[in-house]
Amino acid sequence: MLFQTLENTLQKLQSEPTAIDRLARLDPLIRFAKQSLIDHGSIKLHFICTHNSRRSQFAQAWAHACGLYFDLPIQSFSGGAEVTAFHANTIVALQSQGFEISGSQSLNAHHMLKAGAEDQGILMFSKLIDDTINPTEQFAAVMTCDHADKNCPLVLGATQRISLPYQDPKIADGTPSQAAVYAERSLQIAHELVYVFHQVALNQ
Repeated sequence: MLFQTLENTLQKLQSEPTAIDRLARLDPLIRFAKQSLIDHGSIKLHFICTHNSRRSQFAQAWAHACGLYFDLPIQSFSGGAEVTAFHANTIVALQSQGFEISGSQSLNAHHMLKAGAEDQGILMFSKLIDDTINPTEQFAAVMTCDHADKNCPLVLGATQRISLPYQDPKIADGTPSQAAVYAERSLQIAHELVYVFHQVALNQ
């Protein structure tokens, strides 16, 4: 069971149309997920952006929630080309949208993110693509930023590489619109992943 706020958010997003210009980008992810279920009985997704602090973390969190919401065996991971931190603004946005996140305030602290009362949760922190916590085979590398897509030409072990870029909410850091921009980017990623996994769940 998801926390009620998350349940309500995902239900609302599921009822909203997906932007037409994004459907072609989302289709490879749908096809990978369907085939992975057939071949392996699970869906491993490694979301990648340069600093592994914002967009890839949003995607990892929402993919995890979607697994619970649609009752799909999704394993979500994230990584980057540099180690920074699970950004404080990312944490605030996810908490405001219903996730429970616990951890210290130290530099690049490890945080436990949960989407429901009985959810065992996932460990969230900034890490390199090849960190030992990340998968080494049978996964899709989902590139959530253009910079990482251009500068990480090879993700070892990936069955498929999928380009799914989002605008960096970092552009609003320190401005009056900071909270709104982070919330918007989080929900955009959530909405598209809800669309993807709804299509996958229809085949189950």
